[in-house]
Amino acid sequence: MRAPEMSRIIKLDRLPDGAMRIEADEDERRRLAGRFGLPAVHELVATIRLTREGEAIAAAGNLTARFEQACAVSGEAFANTVEEPVALRFVPAYSHADTGDEEEEIELSEDELDEVPYEGQSFDLGEAIAQSFGLAVDPYARGPEADIAREDNGLDKPETGGAFAALAALRKD
Repeated sequence: MRAPEMSRIIKLDRLPDGAMRIEADEDERRRLAGRFGLPAVHELVATIRLTREGEAIAAAGNLTARFEQACAVSGEAFANTVEEPVALRFVPAYSHADTGDEEEEIELSEDELDEVPYEGQSFDLGEAIAQSFGLAVDPYARGPEADIAREDNGLDKPETGGAFAALAALRKD
């Protein structure tokens, strides 16, 4: 098991009062860029408030990031940002215990989609923030030169553009 790039362990018996600020340092940003296939992460900050809900801990706040990513069309790096609300629930792992029936289809309610199971007396808020960042990055983002790249490569023409034209080009090779 790999070590998280941005770990912030929160002990259940010592939840902070008020909002807390989590900011990735230079080494963490470099490692997160590698994890998510980004040329660079310049800033990653989350402001989170933790609230106890029985055995669960609700985490709500905001995530902001400045980073470089490759354009889905041209492949060239461009500056991008993320500003996302964060809403997670850390729940005891036994509440997600496996029923043993691997064939059984499990349907999650909307409230269960952002539940993060924890074991023991702590959870890793930093890793949860890192995962939230990874999910917020649009893998198909288009940079400012995307339209020029599409035009230069003939991707806007019906006869040379689109998925079927790309497949046909592969078949010719």
